[in-house]
Amino acid sequence: MLPSLKETVEKHGLLAAKALGQNFLLDRNITDKIVRLSLKKQGLDSFAGFHVAEIGPGPGGLTRAVTAALPSSLTVVEMDARCVAVMEELKAAVPEISFRIVHGDALAFDFVKEIPAPRQLVGNLPYNVSVPLLTGWLHQAAAFRAMTLMFQKEVADRITAPTRCKDYGRLSVLAQLVCDISRLAELPPECFTPAPKVRSTVLLFTPKKQIPSADVLAKTEKLTALAFGQRRKMLRQSLKSWPAATAACERLEISLTARAEELLPEDYLRLAAAL
Repeated sequence: MLPSLKETVEKHGLLAAKALGQNFLLDRNITDKIVRLSLKKQGLDSFAGFHVAEIGPGPGGLTRAVTAALPSSLTVVEMDARCVAVMEELKAAVPEISFRIVHGDALAFDFVKEIPAPRQLVGNLPYNVSVPLLTGWLHQAAAFRAMTLMFQKEVADRITAPTRCKDYGRLSVLAQLVCDISRLAELPPECFTPAPKVRSTVLLFTPKKQIPSADVLAKTEKLTALAFGQRRKMLRQSLKSWPAATAACERLEISLTARAEELLPEDYLRLAAAL
């Protein structure tokens, strides 16, 4: 019988480390709800048949919810040695699940190489590395069945932003080109220990059936870097260092007097494909 999450935190002296971007989610009702909503949106009853990886499990609130959904295997990647000790206890409590503990940096871990298919990712991501982690996974999106990830609300707003708004940018374009994205839940600060100063949002990323090639995605990222690097300027100005791009705009009848935030993700994709 596992101790409560609160008892686990006290036993292991788990004061969240600001340097690691830690804010622990200790309410089992909430972690169960996150997993339940993700599975429901995917049309699944459990994680049976899937190999799940969790990033930054901390004291294991979300981990317990994942193990209850009976994945074929679970790999947790954790930098904090104190939390690794917690994972060892949880592993011993669920001998029926193939449970791997990786003590290391998720940014340096090759999830596609190390996790068998079909893969799912789950995580209350450390705030300080959430964007680079997501960007790397988006470039490998076809390798995953789904990703259930928690972000600061402001980052989630950037990921899901529509055109013509201040939150719309490079991350919006990349994410929306490769995945269908659903908002599963929004959590206030008081759900966490310690309470952050911001709200959090759980997103479900489901890779699209047709994902642009790596070459086209690379060109799309170059286009968006130029366009959003000078987002208040017209495209004729922001893209002038890439003459082929301005010529492609003219061929595709994309107005050079438009600004970066006026183009749909699909417009950037058309441009990239034409280069």
